[in-house]
Amino acid sequence: MFKDIQQVEDFFDKRRMYGMKPGLDRIRKLLHMLGNPQHEVKAIHVAGTNGKGSTVYYLKNALTANGYNVGMFTSPSLEGITGHIIKNDATLPEADFLYIMNNILPFIEKLDQEQNHPTEFEIITVAAFVYFAENVEIALIEAGMGGRMDTTNCFIPMLSVITNVEEDHMAFLGNTKSSIAYHKAGIIKEAKPVIVGEMDMEAMEVIQKEAIDKKAPVYQFLRDFHYLIKEKSNSSTTFEWFSDSKFRLRVTLNMDGKHQVKNASLVIMALILLEEIGYELDWQKCLYGITRTVIPGRYEHIHSSMVLDGAHNPAGVKAFIRTLSKDDTVNKHLIFAAFRDKELDKMLGLLCGYFTSVTLTTFDHPRAASCNELLTAAPQGNIKVMKDWKEAVDFIPESVSGSCWYVTGSLKFIANVRNYVQYKRKHRPKERYI
Repeated sequence: MFKDIQQVEDFFDKRRMYGMKPGLDRIRKLLHMLGNPQHEVKAIHVAGTNGKGSTVYYLKNALTANGYNVGMFTSPSLEGITGHIIKNDATLPEADFLYIMNNILPFIEKLDQEQNHPTEFEIITVAAFVYFAENVEIALIEAGMGGRMDTTNCFIPMLSVITNVEEDHMAFLGNTKSSIAYHKAGIIKEAKPVIVGEMDMEAMEVIQKEAIDKKAPVYQFLRDFHYLIKEKSNSSTTFEWFSDSKFRLRVTLNMDGKHQVKNASLVIMALILLEEIGYELDWQKCLYGITRTVIPGRYEHIHSSMVLDGAHNPAGVKAFIRTLSKDDTVNKHLIFAAFRDKELDKMLGLLCGYFTSVTLTTFDHPRAASCNELLTAAPQGNIKVMKDWKEAVDFIPESVSGSCWYVTGSLKFIANVRNYVQYKRKHRPKERYI
């Protein structure tokens, strides 16, 4: 039995030894032992190469603005072990997580005895469904990797969203758009609507085939619904959303980048479908919730000299660069760390030309690329290596004119950096005035 949250964190640290294991057998067994809480949860499933996190945040804020208790499961967490599981605007309280983990533990131990060890991510996913079954009216479940064989693909959603299909996790999902799309399409369920973001023809054909086989209605971006940007400034974008049914909305975002407009467009379509199946929505409240959305780790200014962005694949890097190009900071410095199974050469090739200096580093994770691996993948130029990422972060001043440091490459890495900077701020010695 766990006595405190530190024991739970130590337990999860040890579970990393089981790594990532494909298949849904273990999580289904664990959920069955717990009475299948996932069957009690009304939920939306969101998959895609990029934009999943933004999509679930926009949805959460639109629904909470309407008074619904909303659960959100997201990965990786930027707020520690309990940050994967969110209710409304708060991460799962440690006391609740401790209680849930003590209920789950005997069943984990039983599977361990059968040499069928549940992974860290499987256990956290199960904990989310246990909590959501008792505490929320609607849940938003973000897929981890792919979809078809992803741990989260263990429930029947009210509707599914596939944001996009780009090259990522190719060692696990295959090296063609069609093979990656096949994995994403696995979240489509029998007769349940699916909203599909911007796709090339190769990916869309795969998704369309899956939807036909499952008799699932498809709502496709730029076919069934569209957007037109009306106003744009450095801090906001206003666009008109419209569909073939003549429904129109004027939407304002406080998140930069055209990719955020695309993500929010999918959200409007999802809200319309929720309304059709009985959810009462005040559209002014929906729009207020969407407008107020600011997403941690998406071009997030930690302080005046530091920006975090979760660009973790080539498509994400391109979106990051589009936003970066509008930043008039004179001296831009990059700190980069990533997983070794990513397309490191493409990512660094895209990034390096935009920065005065590039610092390559690494972090504590089984999949993290070493500094040597990153250096091999990087183009020639003003590149330095610092094995201790904390040392690189400690170097950054909190305020300096004309310079900014940008941290990217892995969502897990920027979560580490974010938590470290916030911890330092919280525990810095207070200035004494005499």
